Amino acid sequence: MKAMILAAGLGKRMRPLTDHCPKPLLPVAGKPLIVHHLERLAAAGIREVVINVSYRAEQIIEALGDGGRYGLRIAWSREATPLETGGGIRQALPLLGSAPFLLVNGDVWCDLDPAALPPLGDDLAHLVLVDNPRHHPGGDFHLDPAGRVRSGGEPRLTFAGLSLIAPALVAARAPGEFPLAPLLREAMDAGRVGGSHHRGRWVDVGTPERLVELDRELRQG
Repeated sequence: MKAMILAAGLGKRMRPLTDHCPKPLLPVAGKPLIVHHLERLAAAGIREVVINVSYRAEQIIEALGDGGRYGLRIAWSREATPLETGGGIRQALPLLGSAPFLLVNGDVWCDLDPAALPPLGDDLAHLVLVDNPRHHPGGDFHLDPAGRVRSGGEPRLTFAGLSLIAPALVAARAPGEFPLAPLLREAMDAGRVGGSHHRGRWVDVGTPERLVELDRELRQG
């Protein structure tokens, strides 16, 4: 299975740290945040990774190269301007192929083992959900007792930014900028999105304060 890491964002919430450094390269416990993802993917047996880049793309490409030092092969999907998640995936489909792939938001940290996720079967997506953090108490979706993800219902959980995606979810859309969330909600309404409740460690590294907190926690072991 291939993986795609989303790394094309502008990192506005992380300013001023991202004024001169793209968010994926911000250091956490002695190495760039995105390297934590690459190492976890390699440990799970994934060997091919697609990374979309836009803001300060050359810095990211120069830092990571072809992925060989991490035991991976990296293919780069360049975006002249960020295409949002849906558009970024749509542009990268020629690199991803026709099989389901693991999608990873570049600005999260999670101890999930990707190899533990179930196969998609007839679903279009499988979302990893976590308990609602303090900064997002309302959550995103409901996970029902049958393991189906619903846009409505209680209790609600937060989307972790980790998922299995079938290329068919976006393949019919015209290339260009568009979000992924509406397509996921359509698939939920059609009963074609499953989910898992991950109870391990997860951090949305979306602000300088949470970056510092994660760095401190990982250094302490």
